[in-house]
Amino acid sequence: MSRVTRPSTRLATATYVWLTLAAVLLLFPVLLTVLGGFVEASALVARPPGLFDGDYTVTSYVHAWRQRVVPLLPAFANSLFVGVVIMLAHLVTSCLAGYALVFLRTPLRTPLFWLFMATIMVPYEAIVVPNALLIRSLGLGDNRWSLVLPFLANGFGVFLMRQAFRQFPTELHQAAQIDGCGHLRFLCTIVLPTVRPALTALAVWSFLQGWNMYFWPLIISSTNNSLNTLQTAVFALQNNEGTEPGLLLAGITITLIPTLLLVIFGQRFLVRGFTAGAVR
Repeated sequence: MSRVTRPSTRLATATYVWLTLAAVLLLFPVLLTVLGGFVEASALVARPPGLFDGDYTVTSYVHAWRQRVVPLLPAFANSLFVGVVIMLAHLVTSCLAGYALVFLRTPLRTPLFWLFMATIMVPYEAIVVPNALLIRSLGLGDNRWSLVLPFLANGFGVFLMRQAFRQFPTELHQAAQIDGCGHLRFLCTIVLPTVRPALTALAVWSFLQGWNMYFWPLIISSTNNSLNTLQTAVFALQNNEGTEPGLLLAGITITLIPTLLLVIFGQRFLVRGFTAGAVR
């Protein structure tokens, strides 16, 4: 027995050591960014930088949140609006489309599914300019809804929910139809509670997609600074003359907080949701 356990123990130890080193290498830039917002500008420009001297202050974070040149509080509200609206829209549209592709027997079901898959293959850069021209031609260029209108539906979300719904027994659907259960009631009361991991994964993924969006808000907010999100506000803060490096690092750290929290606390839901349709 000892001959069997020793190699496995050594392999497990080596695996943990390797994962620890990999985690340190991956998280070290994040640590430098966070600590850079707590030190003075003189310590950041010193050689080597005095990031680990222990002389920390929250001045940069307070100034980054309250400064008037590129205000981060309205940008934070815009980013939160974009993330929440896109998340809710993806949940609604993906669930309805996925349900129709699985439980509605129509001859166009397969072509529609491949049409959704084709939208995933279209490069984002190829549609951003036509979307911007369309939004401005509709007179919505100065409206906050222009930040989210082109992203209220997503082909990947439809694919994810379709794969999750395919795990549901068709016999229960037939039994519900015999009992007179309508499609919307069957979806909300019977199907959705059984695919909560996939719903949670889609919610986390959609919120992160909206929160981290940069290129589209940069184009839309080019003529209206009130539409700045945190990402575009930090970009403007970087280009502002006389900006202190600690102020910039503090702004970047503020944008990372929701992303890190969602990844840390929602990782297991992401894994469960993305692998739910792998085995029938």
